[in-house]
Amino acid sequence: MEATRLSSAKPVNALKPTKELSLDEDATKASDALPLPLHLTNAVFFTLFFSVVYFLLSRWREKIRTSTPLHVVTFSEIVAIIAFFASFIYLLGFFGIDFVQSLVFRPTPDVWISEDEEEENEVLLRKEDARKVPCGQALDCALPPLPPQAPIVAAQKVFDEKPVTVLTEEDEEIIKSVVAGTTPSYSLESKLGDCKRAAAIRREALQRLTGKSLSGLPLEGFDYESILGQCCEMPVGYVQIPVGIAGPLLLNGKEFSVPMATTEGCLVASTNRGCKAIHLSGGATSVLLKDGMTRAPVVRFGTAKRAADLKLYLEDPNNFETLSIVFNRSSRFGRLQGIKCAIAGKNLYMRFTCSTGDAMGMNMVSKGVQNVLDFLQTDFPDMDVLGISGNFCSDKKPAAVNWIEGRGKSVVCEAIIKGDVVRKVLKTSVESLVELNMLKNLTGSAMAGALGGFNAHAGNIVSAVFIATGQDPAQNVESSHCITMMEAVNDGNDLHVSVTMPSIEVGTVGGGTQLASQSACLNLLGVKGASKEVPGANSRTLATIVAGAVLAGELSLMSAIAAGQLVKSHMKYNRSSKDVSKA
Repeated sequence: MEATRLSSAKPVNALKPTKELSLDEDATKASDALPLPLHLTNAVFFTLFFSVVYFLLSRWREKIRTSTPLHVVTFSEIVAIIAFFASFIYLLGFFGIDFVQSLVFRPTPDVWISEDEEEENEVLLRKEDARKVPCGQALDCALPPLPPQAPIVAAQKVFDEKPVTVLTEEDEEIIKSVVAGTTPSYSLESKLGDCKRAAAIRREALQRLTGKSLSGLPLEGFDYESILGQCCEMPVGYVQIPVGIAGPLLLNGKEFSVPMATTEGCLVASTNRGCKAIHLSGGATSVLLKDGMTRAPVVRFGTAKRAADLKLYLEDPNNFETLSIVFNRSSRFGRLQGIKCAIAGKNLYMRFTCSTGDAMGMNMVSKGVQNVLDFLQTDFPDMDVLGISGNFCSDKKPAAVNWIEGRGKSVVCEAIIKGDVVRKVLKTSVESLVELNMLKNLTGSAMAGALGGFNAHAGNIVSAVFIATGQDPAQNVESSHCITMMEAVNDGNDLHVSVTMPSIEVGTVGGGTQLASQSACLNLLGVKGASKEVPGANSRTLATIVAGAVLAGELSLMSAIAAGQLVKSHMKYNRSSKDVSKA
């Protein structure tokens, strides 16, 4: 019978709960032997160290002044030297005992797993004997779960109310030091070497400091190592945004399922309807017009004439090859395309444009610009560089220069929607769409003084696709510059619709594109990472997909407005009465 029990217990090895440190366990530490608290001991040694240093330096100076040999020492000097070495050795250990005990008493894997097979079997046998139901062949003989031991600190909970973090005694000490301000919150990752543990400790310290709960903000299930040094500092969790799929979008003869991360009801459904209308009409065509990221430093001279001299030098075609060589040193993908200058008094703004491969390219172009500025200092030593960016770029701000000259990828996308599709799928007419587009997107936007905003809601689609694919959401400002045109064709039977977007700023490498979720969305579109065949091909394809999705979104929303369905659809899909916070 005993052999039978042991063999039947084997399969549940993986379900054995891990051990936890409890408050009852005796965790004797070296600091317990001190007559004073640890922080007072550190203060004593600090004071002793600097006092004896000052004393010895004063005695040394006195001996030099009186020509007394330095090796001749008094009893007080001997004591001071001994005290110096003692305090120095203590401080050299980075506050000594506290640092050493964090290494010596750090829990090892042996604390959390079983020591041997016999102990495991004994626990299982005791639990089996304590079962409340008989163990017949027709009954489930699975062992009841072992009661969890009380942890030191029960930590944060997520939506399922399951404990996600158990803080050890060492973590508790760190939390107290963060709350007290003795340990900077931003240094936890470097001090602990564990990004997730650092986030948990920072989170608990924040809750204690503010008195506010973060129970609805998830902590578990995220790779905090992946954002270290590139995406986010001092994390305490992550925000969940649902991702919907619109499509298939038939664009340039290929089908794309477009991921959209949004919390706005109706947006994905509306874009999906636009994709359907485009697909039934034979698809859309997208053309890349320009591809170049910009950076515009501002420099100042003593006179406006000197600023004009540099402007003429930079815009002289004979100097472009030299400047290109200097600029292109910073990257094998960054290639200078042109420089345009603007003068304001004695200040000069130089707008550099360069190709950046599959990266969005802000860092790439900035490094190239810095190379050129260093080069120009030789011939223009009186040039004062005020800033690597002078807002003539222009980044994350609505600007006419981006609307006219373009920035990033400039794309135009068009489709001819059949009259039957307009009536049956979009539930409106060609005439109504053409008239509404003129009065709303063109005339209405002009009346509002819009800058690049001659559209219905391009920013909605751009933001959703940007968040899903790891782009910079703030660059939605200029990336959403769009003019939507609609015109009746084929004797008024069909609708020609187009969107022109001069500054879509996207990349498929670097930044948030490297995170697992965003990388999966890029993979869905077939543009993950750098293109191995043609540098920059993936990012250019992504820009055309963004424009195609905007075309679908514009077509569907304009149809809903023309048919009087906008309010009805939003009341149906965007006005849920369910309180998600109580779910």
